Amino acid sequence: MSAETSTSQSTVRRWSGQIVQIAAIVLVVLVAKGAIAEPFYVPSASMEPTLLIGDALLASKYPYGYSTASLPIHVSFPETSRIFGELPKRGDVVVFRWPGNLSQVWVKRVIGLPGDRIQMRGGQVWINGQAAALKPDGLGEAEDDNGSSEPAHRYVETLPGGASHPIFKIHDNGRLDNTAEVTVPPGHLFVMGDNRDNSADSRVPVNQGGVGLLPTDNLVGRVDAIVGSWDMGIRSQPVWTWLSGFRLARFFTAVH
Repeated sequence: MSAETSTSQSTVRRWSGQIVQIAAIVLVVLVAKGAIAEPFYVPSASMEPTLLIGDALLASKYPYGYSTASLPIHVSFPETSRIFGELPKRGDVVVFRWPGNLSQVWVKRVIGLPGDRIQMRGGQVWINGQAAALKPDGLGEAEDDNGSSEPAHRYVETLPGGASHPIFKIHDNGRLDNTAEVTVPPGHLFVMGDNRDNSADSRVPVNQGGVGLLPTDNLVGRVDAIVGSWDMGIRSQPVWTWLSGFRLARFFTAVH
């Protein structure tokens, strides 16, 4: 065998080994994203003040089990029930595939579980005939999707069972502040945004751009942490100021 042939074979083996290593890394990443956790980005203000536009989230896949919605990319497989399925708890912040377009991933808070009766009365959530407690918590600034902001009353809402979280109320009598009572059917959830006057959630039917009653099979995972955050509004400023847009205080913080 000539030296030239030996060198060529060695090069082929080296390249083959590198391709195998790269393929293995890609496979591990895809498995991890599909089975353990996956990062997501917040593009809207519907979950303020808990989540801000520009937050990068980490959603755990395993708490609720797995379905085709758990895949890191949307693939039009036939719908299947969840395996190792568990229901969320009231108050969990969840990532899910929007029933109106499964390629879109949304984030909201679980308010109602299967069998719960949910109603809005005067801007207050009622669950099974019991009002969720609201405690005033000062004023905040609610940002809209265009980057402008307006004053909002901040409250701490406590759901039956004890889960507490902050919410924003911009208007005293918003268009979604009074609704008919709805009983959540089996295999579904009632979800809402914490920015109660700027959230198309289970109070709004899918054909009107909302979530409607969310099928549990659409769940992707539970939001456990904010891993990074950048103020999108700074894009209108000179490029050399963009580093100041990082919200360092929000990096690696838990979501409740």
